[in-house]
Amino acid sequence: MSLARARGTKGNLALSEPLVLLTPDQVLQVDRALASLGPFGEVRLVKVKGQLRFIQKLDSRDLLRGNRGSDEA
Repeated sequence: MSLARARGTKGNLALSEPLVLLTPDQVLQVDRALASLGPFGEVRLVKVKGQLRFIQKLDSRDLLRGNRGSDEA
């Protein structure tokens, strides 16, 4: 599925095909969850009874880098 406009532009995006399961608002929420993670992390989507029900975020820290937080590269 390709976007008709480049990432970072404002306004509506046109998709090459329609969304099947997610709503545009849910896509935005997933994008924000990914953006909020540091350099290591996971976003899990939990589907219940055919619909997206939960977004789980796991933010990890690299212990080899000392006590620096996950938001530092």
